[in-house]
Amino acid sequence: MGIFSFFSKEKKETLDKGLSKTKENVFTKIARAIAGKSKVDDEVLDNLEEVLITSDVGVDTTLKIISRIEKRVASDKFVNTQELTAILRDEIASLLTENNTEDTEGFTTPDDKKPYVIMVVGVNGVGKTTTIGKLAYQFKKAGKKVYLGAADTFRAAAVEQLVIWGERVGVSVIKQKMGSDPASVAYDTLNSAVANDADVVIIDTAGRLHNKINLMNELTKIKNVMKKVVPDAPHEILLVLDGSTGQNAFEQAKQFTAATEVNALAITKLDGTAKGGVVIGISDHFRIPVKYIGLGEGMEDLQVFQRKEFVNSLFGE
Repeated sequence: MGIFSFFSKEKKETLDKGLSKTKENVFTKIARAIAGKSKVDDEVLDNLEEVLITSDVGVDTTLKIISRIEKRVASDKFVNTQELTAILRDEIASLLTENNTEDTEGFTTPDDKKPYVIMVVGVNGVGKTTTIGKLAYQFKKAGKKVYLGAADTFRAAAVEQLVIWGERVGVSVIKQKMGSDPASVAYDTLNSAVANDADVVIIDTAGRLHNKINLMNELTKIKNVMKKVVPDAPHEILLVLDGSTGQNAFEQAKQFTAATEVNALAITKLDGTAKGGVVIGISDHFRIPVKYIGLGEGMEDLQVFQRKEFVNSLFGE
């Protein structure tokens, strides 16, 4: 099977629509950067550097991309401005590949990890609970039995929202009363999931960015308690970031990667922003795979991240 044979026309249309604001923003800026130029020279590269930085790719990642393009231009001797977009696309795709961002085929879990336990972290307001609901929907659609754990016990709204998503999707939600110990909720959820032969468990956690020590202690306690039921849990610590916040998403990623062992990212709300370049910068800076991207409000609008499809959508095939 070819690597993109499973990427349907509908998914591509959702991706193109979701990234349209970023694409328009980047292409408008690139067009200005190369206006009146027939070949790629230092001025074009300086202008391109500004385009990438102002598109929220980030300074360090931008400098890496520009350096790669400089080498290509030097080795190819003459590169015209029409070729620049193709080179930019190729180098960004290569960068994402090097950063362990591997394409996965659909919403799958390893056969030898059952239940597959995902602990979801992130600040309030980034779309964390909505992402959990959409993940549950996609896993159930893929034939998986899913359990959700409402371990954000400090906000009534968070528990209520998760229960609503559970009813909507048709999956079990384990909860306790407000103010309960989050680790206790996680423990109960895993016990129920194991007893009922669940395939996937998704645990919501508090979205407060309290000081790093408290955050670390709370998340560590949840992880340790889960290990009593499933020894290698959690298999995935998924950090949810709001793509529309641009550089603020970088700061959140710093906080959470310092507090716990994040090994996957979900970047949401890309459809409402021109800051989609943040996906490239965060992947490069933190060397953590972007696993999911949110492209709209619909159940189907959470997609498994496909690096080449993402780059092709931004810069053309």
